[in-house]
Amino acid sequence: MYRKKFMEEAVRLANECFETGSGGPFGAVVVKDGVIVGRGRNMVTANNDPTAHAEVCAIRDACKNLGTFQLSGCEIYASSEPCPMCFGAIYWARPRRVFFGASCEIAAEAGFDDTFIYNEIGKPIDCYSIKTEQHDSEMAAKTFEKWKQFENKIEY
Repeated sequence: MYRKKFMEEAVRLANECFETGSGGPFGAVVVKDGVIVGRGRNMVTANNDPTAHAEVCAIRDACKNLGTFQLSGCEIYASSEPCPMCFGAIYWARPRRVFFGASCEIAAEAGFDDTFIYNEIGKPIDCYSIKTEQHDSEMAAKTFEKWKQFENKIEY
């Protein structure tokens, strides 16, 4: 089945990551109309970029190749269950479907445990493990007021 070949490519990219020393064992592809339009592999350590996860890299590649910031009608194949950051990026990209291979439990057993992030979500700000506080809210809010009035905005 064609889904298997797309997952095989995501897993191939995952293996390539650690074999080449570019990052952890994660790979992803974006598919549109049965064709791979974006590829990504974990590049965190290669690029010194904690956001360079496979899914994010694949989304960036697909959006560049398709000339759009949304992946409507696309599918994402990831070698592992997306982490919270990638999950958010996927939702912003708006594909129609996501397939993943290994579960987050399997990734956690290999040292990639996102539980601490999931535990932070939903806590009150003053309970975050990284000190977080709102500052100059009024000043920053004015930007959103300007945005609401801006006639040439591109909604997303």
